[in-house]
Amino acid sequence: MQRYLVGGAVRDQLLGIKSKDRDWVVVGSTPEEMLAKGYQQVGADFPVFLHPETKEEHALARTERKSGRGYTGFICDFAPDITLEEDLKRRDLTINAIAMTESGELVDPYHGAVDLKNGILRHVSEAFEEDPLRVLRVARFAARFHHLGFQVAEETRNLMSAIAASGELESLTAERVWQETQRALGEKAPWIFIRVLRDCRALCPLLPEIDRLFGVPQVEKYHPEVDTGIHVLLCLEQAVKLETDTDTRFAVLCHDVGKGLTPEDVLPQHINHEKAGLPAIKQLCERLKTPKSAKELALLVAEFHTHCHKALELRPGSVVKLLDRCDAWRRPERFENFLLACEADARGRTGLESCPYPQVQFLREALVVCREISPKELVAKGFQGTKLRQQLDRLRIEAVKQIDRQSFA
Repeated sequence: MQRYLVGGAVRDQLLGIKSKDRDWVVVGSTPEEMLAKGYQQVGADFPVFLHPETKEEHALARTERKSGRGYTGFICDFAPDITLEEDLKRRDLTINAIAMTESGELVDPYHGAVDLKNGILRHVSEAFEEDPLRVLRVARFAARFHHLGFQVAEETRNLMSAIAASGELESLTAERVWQETQRALGEKAPWIFIRVLRDCRALCPLLPEIDRLFGVPQVEKYHPEVDTGIHVLLCLEQAVKLETDTDTRFAVLCHDVGKGLTPEDVLPQHINHEKAGLPAIKQLCERLKTPKSAKELALLVAEFHTHCHKALELRPGSVVKLLDRCDAWRRPERFENFLLACEADARGRTGLESCPYPQVQFLREALVVCREISPKELVAKGFQGTKLRQQLDRLRIEAVKQIDRQSFA
């Protein structure tokens, strides 16, 4: 029995990055021996064991043989005579197929260390083509390591294109597509995830609502980049700079979905694109089975981002109505994410990345002064039902009127 540190732990160590998990592969053993040594078995598809002390995952070396469609259509063999090289060959990228002995020596039969040094994301073997999920994984790694200069190897990109053309991506479950998308949105360069998928023609079968935005023109006066798809990528870049969470970045990704539905005869205008995109966003979220929080924020940003852009021009009553529609009173944290998404949208335009966006500060101030008005105090004064609502709105509107808008201009 021999064990080797594998995968991300080795890759990140070579890159000088702190790794969250340490996974091991065990060669020359059996489930019975592992259990006899005190390891705890977990997982149903193939034997994975937790170390009795460190609780780190140890998997028996295995090979995989394609037996059906999708990423689950495999037959696994974990016999004790399977070699480390055979186990590493089934992995996706060479940079993830490096092992390390317990004494710290590298075992690198597929030259992953060289690809790490050269910033190349390259598939290990032709078996890559058997697992459609790897298309998303490569795009996610491209997003993760973009800041280090990593690029997808041409031959790997060709294989990804072949997988997209084969229809295999349609066999992926919604949960796995969302899981990879959500993780990619949390990477340092999520816009690269979208770009890589589009380059290999995988974006259309996976996220058609986003893919159709590319090539759709906008008014150049307001959008120097013109192309709506490029605008969305620029917005994602700004969302990262604003240190947003994945729900907010998903909302940024979806905020202009309605522009992909604009009739050609009215382009580059996009009248009422905010509400026009809501059914498509709902369909997207239902298909991917996104969490409720992501869906709600995406719909909120899509419907009201132009209201936020015009905040300094809105009447006090309209400002209060916007806060009410966003449920800012009860969910101020989500409202803050809404504001950040709108700011990313405003700055996601070529040449306008550093433009001032005072609307955010104004709406934050509006929420502060409105929340100082206590509904409980009004109830104590005898206001109830419709009269309570009317009095609350009236006082909130008066509070917004008192804000000096010039100070935000």
